[in-house]
Amino acid sequence: MKTNPAETLPFPVGALITPTLVARAGAFAQAPLRADMGELARQCVLDWAGVALAGSREPLARMLLAQAQEDGGTPTASLVGNTLRVSARQAALLNGAAGHALDYDDANVAAQGHVTAAVLPAALAVAQARGAGGGALLRAFVAGYEMAGCVGQYLGRAHYERGFHGTATVGSFGAAFASAALMGLDSEASAVALGIAGTQAGGMKAQFGTMCKPLHAGKAAENGVTGAQLAARGFTGRADLLEAPQGFGAATSRGVDAQAALAAPPGGGHLHGNLFKYHAACYGTHATIDAVRALCAAHGLTPNDIEGIVLAVEPGAQRMCDILQPATGLQAKFSLRLNAALAVFGEDTAAPAIYSDATARRADLAALRDRVQAHFMPEDWPRMAAAVRITTRDGRVLEAYHDSSLPDANLVRQRERLVTKFMALAVPVVGTARAAEIERAVGALEHMEDIGALMSMLSQPEGTTS
Repeated sequence: MKTNPAETLPFPVGALITPTLVARAGAFAQAPLRADMGELARQCVLDWAGVALAGSREPLARMLLAQAQEDGGTPTASLVGNTLRVSARQAALLNGAAGHALDYDDANVAAQGHVTAAVLPAALAVAQARGAGGGALLRAFVAGYEMAGCVGQYLGRAHYERGFHGTATVGSFGAAFASAALMGLDSEASAVALGIAGTQAGGMKAQFGTMCKPLHAGKAAENGVTGAQLAARGFTGRADLLEAPQGFGAATSRGVDAQAALAAPPGGGHLHGNLFKYHAACYGTHATIDAVRALCAAHGLTPNDIEGIVLAVEPGAQRMCDILQPATGLQAKFSLRLNAALAVFGEDTAAPAIYSDATARRADLAALRDRVQAHFMPEDWPRMAAAVRITTRDGRVLEAYHDSSLPDANLVRQRERLVTKFMALAVPVVGTARAAEIERAVGALEHMEDIGALMSMLSQPEGTTS
């Protein structure tokens, strides 16, 4: 097994963090990927392709497309689900937003957000514009993912708790580094690219439940492309923005942690902490859904059997997914109580269509939703874990616990689940034959000579030809 780059780069006390992070993440872009890392990267690409294809049909994607058409630009990169070509920056923005439109894309606890949705669209846009192949794309993606994980750990949980959405903020650094790697920037220019991307980065958790949350992923991708493009032209910016006085760390976190940033993650890279979604809602609701569903299945419970439900969840959930009375489908994705009710009713939370305005307004769901209580536990409660207690009308008290923070160690089983998810999302957009073609292409992505071939498959709606 190859040496973990983090283990060869101990962080010297008093040194700048950015050069060390650049060296660490850069090591993933400069050598062939380990087999398990390559497989995980391909799985991220496949999962993102499915959610982006489905997300390209959402109203927010159409609005962003109309704006891009009005703005114009040099057509160098493709859009998912549309034959129109736009500039690399526009493609990163639109594809990034489409990939997060359903809130069904993967997440990472260390990075405090949805890494693939921010990093991959930037990498795809730059790779296509430059005629790069699939191998280079995968290496750059993993390097950008590693940067995002390190920056997330550097900023610490305080960054997220202050109201910053890590997909938008941390994701901008990952997108910038992936873009810089594909453009062949040296270490100094890559650090400047991080600084240019970081000075643009923003995104507030207060926007959860609105179209701005998916926009965060698109902006992160666009920030990353812009940062690398301008750095390549010699545009000046701080190469130490993360650690500088009044820099990104000082402005957005109560206390940065360089040692946490350089700690070796399990498996040798932050990509090993990637969490795929199998419910089309905020990841903070997943443990609740799975625990409630398990109890109902084990005891044959129906909605009429239930007197009340009590949830014990992490404290951060109160500021992430605690919309009490959601009125729209987007808001429903961020309601612990409504998702608990959906689980009791046996609704298919893997189907994005269930999160509709009509679902949010259903009287039977609302009645059960209002019998759900959420207790937000102390700071040491495990992230993404839920304890559930159901009291039945006949006096039984049933309990279950589920931890959604643990990645599946069986990559074969995980790939099978992701292929099923991909086909369910992609077939309605591109048809069965092309969806299967995309799945095969992603499975052999490192052998693709020009990433434009994949983007051509993703841009063709059903019934069209290349």
